[in-house]
Amino acid sequence: MTFPDTLKNLLGIELPLIGAPMAGASTPELAAAVSNAGGLGSLGVAMMKPAELRDAIGKLRSLTNKPFNLNFFVHQEPVLDGYDAAPMQAALSQHYADFGLGAVPSPAAPAPAFNDEQLALLLELQPKVASFHFGLPSADAMRAVKNAGIVTLGSATTVAEAKALQKGGVDAIVAQGHEAGGHRGTFLDHVDLGTVGTMALVPQVVDAVDVPVVAAGGIGDARGIAAAFMLGASGVQLGTAYLVCPEAGTSALYRKALSEVSDHATVVTKLFSGRPARAIRNRLTEELHPFEDRAAPFPAQRAMVAPLVAASARDKKAEFLQMWAGQAARLSRVEPAGEKTARLMREAEALLGR
Repeated sequence: MTFPDTLKNLLGIELPLIGAPMAGASTPELAAAVSNAGGLGSLGVAMMKPAELRDAIGKLRSLTNKPFNLNFFVHQEPVLDGYDAAPMQAALSQHYADFGLGAVPSPAAPAPAFNDEQLALLLELQPKVASFHFGLPSADAMRAVKNAGIVTLGSATTVAEAKALQKGGVDAIVAQGHEAGGHRGTFLDHVDLGTVGTMALVPQVVDAVDVPVVAAGGIGDARGIAAAFMLGASGVQLGTAYLVCPEAGTSALYRKALSEVSDHATVVTKLFSGRPARAIRNRLTEELHPFEDRAAPFPAQRAMVAPLVAASARDKKAEFLQMWAGQAARLSRVEPAGEKTARLMREAEALLGR
């Protein structure tokens, strides 16, 4: 059996595998390695300033002439009127004191949601692919992106969201299961919902829409990739599997935690950003768990924990580190990203040919 051509033809790639856009970890080197191997490399650019993004794209284009994907957040801007930061600040205060950090900052948004400025930048940079998390931009923005010839992807955590994305004009849908590391892309229901597992979600989304479906979440090796195609997916997106590659922007501390993680060592938490996201359990997620519902609206929570995360990294302590990871992290093999991409697809094809 060979892989279906639908997604490959749409994206202009040789292998129907997408490296997930992981802000901070998805470096130009990582994206280029995946693209050069025949897949689709990605950059998570939602938190980048325009100059930073232009620099990253310049570097990426110096490393590859293959298609790549830029990922943007389309969240609701946080409304802080009426939010009481005092309980969260009090919960964090002793940890701040232990690191000598002073007062806990007030909540604040580090970067805006997708807006006219980001739209103009996207149209200027002209990547082959643009993907969106937490919904889609306005109809006018989507029309402008499509008129520019940019292929669009959107993330869905339910069948209803997949149908909404298709109606909104996306060219392909990433069906993101609950097992995925990082932020859940739920946008129609309450953010605490959208908890369908990948194996259940993918075939139902495939049956519900007419555009290619990309399976994502808890897929860590060739067996998972083969299973996704058996469920009807046209492609697969991997994130955590690439975090241990030498090209990834993960610290030695983060890599050590990934090498020791078990199947049940991750937790979905709002404590780092204000939205549910799957991360490796540590002291922060355990001790502050009772304050999950006191987190500031996404992404304003980041401002309150960022100094603590940075101090933990500086002191080489994983206790307060933000370490996104999916449930299949244990399956990750340390190897160059290009080699991983080619190997996984070769092994998956062999499995499907049995």
